[in-house]
Amino acid sequence: MDLTSSLKTLLKRLKLSPILHTLPERVAYAKKAQLAFEEFLELVLQDEVDRREQLNLHLRLQRAQFASEQTFEGFDWEAPVTFDRDRVKGLFNLSFMARKEDVIFMGPAGVGKTFLASALGHAACRAGKRVLLLRADVMLKELLASRADHSTEKAVRRLLAPDLLIVDDFGLKRLDHTASCDLYEVIIERHKRASTIFTANRGIEEWVPLFDDPILANSALDRLAHNAHQVVIEGESYRKRQGPATYNRASRGGK
Repeated sequence: MDLTSSLKTLLKRLKLSPILHTLPERVAYAKKAQLAFEEFLELVLQDEVDRREQLNLHLRLQRAQFASEQTFEGFDWEAPVTFDRDRVKGLFNLSFMARKEDVIFMGPAGVGKTFLASALGHAACRAGKRVLLLRADVMLKELLASRADHSTEKAVRRLLAPDLLIVDDFGLKRLDHTASCDLYEVIIERHKRASTIFTANRGIEEWVPLFDDPILANSALDRLAHNAHQVVIEGESYRKRQGPATYNRASRGGK
C-alpha cells in the first residue's frame, strides 16, 4: 500500500504517526478478512492504544528507578524462608494502595524484602500508578543536599508525588537531627494520602532509638505502624545460597 503524503501529514499532526509503521499490514489484513470500515478503524486505533500503554509503562518503570526487573512471577515462592505467603500474595491486588495503607517488610539481609517491595512496585506500575524506589540513605542524602541549593521544597514534593514510595534498607544506622526531621516529614505528609513501603533489617519496635528525637519517632511510627501491613521474613540469605561456595559444594557432589 502506498501511503499518500497528505495522509502522512494528517497522522503526524494528530500525533498518530506511529500508525504508519503498521498501517500497510493492517490494510492488507482488513482486505483479506473483509473487515467492515468500523472494524478496520478499531483495529488500527487499538494498535496505537497498545503502543502508548507500553510506552507509558516503560516510562513509569524507568522513573521508578528499579535496580532490576523484579516481579511477582519472578519471586521464588518455594524458597526456604518463612513469612505469611497468602498475606503477601494478597497485597498484589493493590487494594492496600486504594486504601492508602503502607507495607513494612522486616527481616535479615538477603531474604527477599527488596525483591517483594520491588515486585509490588512493578505491579503498581503495570496498574498505571506512579512509583519511586530509593534506598533510605540515598533519600536522606538527597534531602540534606537540597538544603544547600534551597531546593528542599522540590525534593520533598518528589517524595510526596508518587502513588507508591518504596524506602529500601531503612535502619542501617542512627539518624542525626536533620535526617530524623526529614524522615518524620515524609512519613507524616504521606500518611493516609499515598502508600509507602519500607524494608528494614530491624523490627519496627527497634526504630525509635534510631531517631535523634524520640518524640518525632513516636509520632511518626505510631501513624506508620497502625496503617501498615507488617511482614516479618525469616530464613537464610539468598546471597549465601547463591554464592561461589554453594556452587563449589554442588560441583563436588554436595560435600
